Amino acid sequence: MLTHTEFIARAKLIKMIILDNDGVFTDGNVYINIKGEEAKSFFIRDGFAVIMARRLGLEFGIITGLLSPIVEYRAAQLGITEVHKGFMDKVQQLEDILSRRRLDPIEAAYMGDDLFDIPVMRKVGLSAAPADAYPAVRTAADWVSTYPGGRGCVREFVELILDAQGKWDAVVQEFTGNEDFFGYFGRNEQQDKTE
Repeated sequence: MLTHTEFIARAKLIKMIILDNDGVFTDGNVYINIKGEEAKSFFIRDGFAVIMARRLGLEFGIITGLLSPIVEYRAAQLGITEVHKGFMDKVQQLEDILSRRRLDPIEAAYMGDDLFDIPVMRKVGLSAAPADAYPAVRTAADWVSTYPGGRGCVREFVELILDAQGKWDAVVQEFTGNEDFFGYFGRNEQQDKTE
């Protein structure tokens, strides 16, 4: 585990956050109905943090060992285009992503919850785990969330990175202050049409 000062120093360098899906974005449960259709639960606040961070310039990716169309659907909702499914060797996927985006490993963060995430966690500048991650994963992580997978761990991690970069207060101010929300994040076409 990193000290607070070490965490801040590393978080300032982060340009991309890569996440496992099941057990990080979700609580790890898979619901299957009588027709064999799969469902998963995602936490809205995690998604909100991803959307805000993307608007502030952070990039995101998902590397998951399972093949599920739900992952792509949720990623599309959040504007995440780097989605890699069905890969147990996540290190190769990480290296491909970083190479294509011309990022150094120190500029990437990764959050995972199970054993096959540990090799990836060792290759990035900042690694994290949900509160309910497998014990060895929590031990390997630079930082462990106070929240479990699918219940706020992504939000907490993203907030801390943005805070270290001096950006999170601006997000909060946009919603709690008297300023126009779109003043900081840019205007959208719908708002322009209403004025």
